[in-house]
Formats: sequence, structure tokens, C-alpha cells
Amino acid sequence: MHQVTLESNILEANEALAAENQIFFNRHNIFVINFMSAPGAGKTSVLEATIKRIKSDYRLGVIEGDLMTTLDADRIAALGVPAYQITTGTVCHLDAKMVHHALHHFKVNDLDLLLIENVGNLVCPAEFNLGEDLRVMVYSTVEGAEKPKKYPFMFHESQAVLLNKIDLLPYSGVELAELERNVLEVNPEAKIFPISCRTQEGLDEWVVWLRNCVETHKQNAMANFS
Repeated sequence: MHQVTLESNILEANEALAAENQIFFNRHNIFVINFMSAPGAGKTSVLEATIKRIKSDYRLGVIEGDLMTTLDADRIAALGVPAYQITTGTVCHLDAKMVHHALHHFKVNDLDLLLIENVGNLVCPAEFNLGEDLRVMVYSTVEGAEKPKKYPFMFHESQAVLLNKIDLLPYSGVELAELERNVLEVNPEAKIFPISCRTQEGLDEWVVWLRNCVETHKQNAMANFS
């Protein structure tokens, strides 16, 4: 009972800070995307592929979350994009307070998009609102077709699910159609993109959809402002 109460208080406090983050992002017209996945699904590779396709059109910043090391932030910085690493130690997710503090390391007036790579974990990141506009889950197809049913919350909370590493499907025994059915069973509204960061298959379709989300957000923001 005490554990449940403590968790409830933590989540309520996080929601309040996430609401403040959302107000801040809206005030500065920054579109924020939270990338979530289990460890090793390929979030950083997806970010790299996405950044290469959009960095000439949008001013980007990246927050990297990891238990240890700055390896992922170093990869992003090598693309010429401002990146800040949050090292969480034993904490298996980012929260709204961490993101708020990280914003002090960016020139926020120079940002159109803020991409957040959450800590690799298939459960906890989806429980903590960061004030983001869009949640994207990166799922490695070789993890199996049954995971959406076994770990439904992150799939349910994501507007888009990127099924990564489809080039490995012939060697994994996983049927893509079964995996897609299981994702839609958990979240019928999810937009699914089968992709491979190694072969680049499917990435253009994902980026077209992402651009549409960003432009729709900008148009809505302008309409609300006027």
C-alpha cells in the first residue's frame, strides 16, 4: 500500500512538471518527440537516419538518456546537431524534471524540433510524461511477435511504432504480419512503419509522416496564436 501511494505521488508530481514543460515548448513553438524502446532496438540509429533527412529543414536539438556513458550523444553530436546527455545511473527512464534541467543546455530560441531518446526500457519510460507532443516506439522485430501483448503499455501509449531491423526477419522466425496484428490489437490507432536502418528501407515513409506531424503542429500553433 505504501509503495502504491509513493508511486502515485511521484507520477502526480511528474505530471505537474510535464504540464509546465508543455507550456514552455508551446510558448517557444518547439515540437518535441519522445523516442522509447527496449535496450538495443536501435533508437540512436533511427535518430541518426531521421536527423540526416530533416536537419536541412529544421533546427534540431537532441536529449539523450542513458544509464551510463555519452556514447549516444557523441554519435548525434558528430552529425552537427546540439546534443545533451542525461546520465541516469540506476534510474530506468527520463522524467519531466530531468528534461526541464536539460533545456538549460540549449539555445531554445534556435530550436524547431527537440528529439528525446529515452533510456532503454520496455516499461517505465511510457509511465512518465515529459511534456512531449509525440511518442514514438522503436521495436526490434527480432525481439519476437509476442512482445506487444506481453508489454502492452508502451505500444498503447505511442502514436507511431517503428518496427526496426526488418532485414533480419528471414533469420528470426518472426512473421511481420503477425507482429503488426499484435501491435494493432494493443493500439488500433498506432501508425506502423516497418524499417531497417541498415538497408534504409521504410525510413523515407516514416520521415514523410513525421514531417506532416510537425507541419500540422505548426499550422495549429499559428491558428491558435491568431
